Amino acid sequence: MNPPYGFSPHAVACITSTTEGRVLQDQQVKKAGGAMRKEAGDSRVLALEDHPDIESFLNDTLRFPPDEIKSNMKIKSITPKPPRKPRLARASSLDEKSWRRRRVFRTSQENLIDPSETSSSNGSLQESSLSCPTRSRVVLNGDQGSLHNLQDASEASPCGKNKGSISDSEKQVSEVPSVSVGKPRLSKITPPRPLPPLELSVASHVLRTANRIDSDYMDYQHYSQSRFERLSSSLSDTGLHNSGMVCDSCSTDSMKSTFSLLTPLRAKDVRNRSYLEGSLLASGALLGAEELSRYFPDRNIGIFVATWNMQGRKEFPENLNDFLFPSDPDYAQDMYVIGIQEGCPDRREWEIRLQETLGPHYVMLYSAAHGVLYMSVFIRRDLIWFCSEVEYATVTTRIVSQIKTKGALGICFTFFGTSFLFITSHFTSGDGKVCERILDYNKTIQALALPKNVPDTNPYRSNPSDVTTRFDEVFWFGDFNFRLNKDRESVDSILNQHLEKDMSKLLQYDQLIKEMIDGAIFKGFQEAAIHFRPSYKFDIGQDSYDTTSKQRTPSYTDRVIYRSRHKDDIHAVKYSSCSVVKTSDHRPVYGLFRVKVRPGRDNIPLAAGQFDRELYLIGIKRRITRELQKRQEIKDQKSSRVCTVS
Repeated sequence: MNPPYGFSPHAVACITSTTEGRVLQDQQVKKAGGAMRKEAGDSRVLALEDHPDIESFLNDTLRFPPDEIKSNMKIKSITPKPPRKPRLARASSLDEKSWRRRRVFRTSQENLIDPSETSSSNGSLQESSLSCPTRSRVVLNGDQGSLHNLQDASEASPCGKNKGSISDSEKQVSEVPSVSVGKPRLSKITPPRPLPPLELSVASHVLRTANRIDSDYMDYQHYSQSRFERLSSSLSDTGLHNSGMVCDSCSTDSMKSTFSLLTPLRAKDVRNRSYLEGSLLASGALLGAEELSRYFPDRNIGIFVATWNMQGRKEFPENLNDFLFPSDPDYAQDMYVIGIQEGCPDRREWEIRLQETLGPHYVMLYSAAHGVLYMSVFIRRDLIWFCSEVEYATVTTRIVSQIKTKGALGICFTFFGTSFLFITSHFTSGDGKVCERILDYNKTIQALALPKNVPDTNPYRSNPSDVTTRFDEVFWFGDFNFRLNKDRESVDSILNQHLEKDMSKLLQYDQLIKEMIDGAIFKGFQEAAIHFRPSYKFDIGQDSYDTTSKQRTPSYTDRVIYRSRHKDDIHAVKYSSCSVVKTSDHRPVYGLFRVKVRPGRDNIPLAAGQFDRELYLIGIKRRITRELQKRQEIKDQKSSRVCTVS
């Protein structure tokens, strides 16, 4: 049924054609005018008397006769008053109070969201009327200039049973005086410019390594926020267990424990975990994929490999920092392997010097010797738990086996699921003895009996006559004694051209490169590009080559080469020589490599964290003593004064 006179279905008062209906309309108009005069504080609510042409306005809208309007209304000019304070309501029941709170909260949200809301008190919350009887109000909307007849929200029941939604008219026009309840909810402030992107400060492509202090907690805080979106919650062990965030894969997402950055361990996991068995992808395996991804997300490890012929001298360089920590990379490596030929008489002193230089971040995993051939393997102390037992073997290439100046020394172990073999050799010397050096190579690969107890990671691709095929990653370094097939004068003239890093003019005469291309030696091996001057033969303590009567030709005798069972597993980062160390006629040659590591099984014989503890303590004590001496010298220099006699 359509309502009369064109009113909307929401109108409360129904206008009828009878005289009794018009009388009721007159009473409602009077009540509405009186109520609007009292609530004139709102700029958008106008009293009927304030309209300039009220007669024509009501004639067009309500279609009232002019005489009835004049008899029932008195036009006065009134002054707007501030909103009155809310009157104290009667005692309400709990249901009624809860309904009012919901009503107030809903209305406050609408006022805050609506940008056109201009209430008398900004930020206040609107409260619905406390009276239950039905009332209608005639309101003029200042924006649209239309008259709306709004119904109070309390029409249904005073007990809060009205579940209908708020009409659009109620969002635009306030019905009752505003009441401040609590603190206003402010809108979120957006910056005028986009914030700079956060960069994850990582040490390198592999595990963070350095002899420098760095704030790991900053990286962890950023990672935990982006990973778990728990910006304000505590990440202690108790909170993690209570919230259920500790799971079987918690080693992958290393989370903060109570006192450190270590992964929290559940008692149930410790009870059920077997460290002697495990699957490649099993949850909780010590050498599995989860643990590997925790330490090496990109599955790459940094390795420093160096070789140096010490010429049997007792003197050591004053500082080995330039040798072990080159200036180009910003961070240290995860593993250090140093091979020595014609080593110094005191091998233990040399190892102590290495430990003193590397500092407390590293431990010596293993060391071996074959006559004057030495090899030392240092590793980050966090990684010793993922190494298998270390094995070594030696080969003598001299006819008389008791003379151990020439030969080879090999050390092998498994790191996670990748097997490593490191060989340092000293081949036959002499400019023209290329065939003898090839024989030394063949004898080494056949007689080096490795591995012994540690199982081969891929026995189907192993060759019993070649030890280098039994391991995933092989590094062979030492004094190979291959020379340049050129006379001394020609080599000097090429070096005097200031080649800088382009050594192609010299390398075209290199014996080793020629034999490797022909396939006579180091089959399957490769070498990084050479951009340094020949490492042999220098005058001791000088940068000049041999000035004695023998006038030996400068050559690249010291080399580092590598071989991988899987293609592109080894990437050479840097290959150079250390020109600062001048205590021998050879310059140390080193290489920085990034090596891919694969997960493994827990059924291999583990080293169980073994390392040379005595060497570690001696090296750290010397490092501390040296640091204290430096501080004392600086203090003495500051306290001393120079007196002059005028």
